[in-house]
Amino acid sequence: MPSLFRRKRLMVVLIGFIVLVALIGFSIRDRDALSTPEKFLQDTVGWMQTIFQKPVSLVDGTIENIQDMFQVYEQNQVLKARLSEYKGVIENNQRLTSENEELRQTMEKSEALSDYSPIQATVIARSSERWFKQMTINRGEEHGVEKDMAVMTSDGLVGKIKSAGAFHSTVQLLSGFDRSNKISSWIVREEQDEAFGLIEGYDDETGRLLLEGIKLDEVVEKGDTVISSGLGGVFPSDLRIGTVEEVVNDQFGLTKTAYVEPFADLFDINHVIVVDRAAESIENAGVNEGEES
Repeated sequence: MPSLFRRKRLMVVLIGFIVLVALIGFSIRDRDALSTPEKFLQDTVGWMQTIFQKPVSLVDGTIENIQDMFQVYEQNQVLKARLSEYKGVIENNQRLTSENEELRQTMEKSEALSDYSPIQATVIARSSERWFKQMTINRGEEHGVEKDMAVMTSDGLVGKIKSAGAFHSTVQLLSGFDRSNKISSWIVREEQDEAFGLIEGYDDETGRLLLEGIKLDEVVEKGDTVISSGLGGVFPSDLRIGTVEEVVNDQFGLTKTAYVEPFADLFDINHVIVVDRAAESIENAGVNEGEES
């Protein structure tokens, strides 16, 4: 009896082994179609993978997005810092270029005014209360600057020395001129002689100089050039002042008044030339003495 039982067990194991081998062989052979159990198993595994894969992918994607956001933020901070540096460099370069150009033009103008002994100066301050009327330059009596000397830029006349200290001076701008500050002037016209007039003030509303005392019979047109005549004893001759923009009769109908647009920008001045007329007077005096002798 025990022997028969063992034989049955052996037979069951043997048959099970044969079936297992058959199944393995059946499953690993090349087939184009799957059996129903295999399909079920494949689909079940696929569904389970899909269920677990979605939240895992979502978490991974969220983590990657957060990391990317931090990286983008850091990169933006670096770019902003560099952009600020570049902007500062560009602005500084533009400022230096503008100043160099202005200095170059001022130097060229100084050579043209060599007969007048020009004194180079830089604007160091403008009062907030008198921004449109006065400014301070870094030259004074120790540099040869004296009261009432003409002051100009490479573009044209801007004012005169109001007061001179040892090393600094105050400039009264044309925009601060009134009837007590007159400039004897010539109006230069094409194919005609110069017409005489006096700069006797500044019109705040139009931002133009007032050239008064022009004879009624003088034909003055828009675009005519106005220069200093040198007849007043303060300003040298031939300094560029501006161009005529409008001509009207005065209130009494006896003379004409011209509104003159200054050549120089009175509100944006960095470098100026102080013109010493004494040099011209001495030179002219020497020439006259030589002629008389």
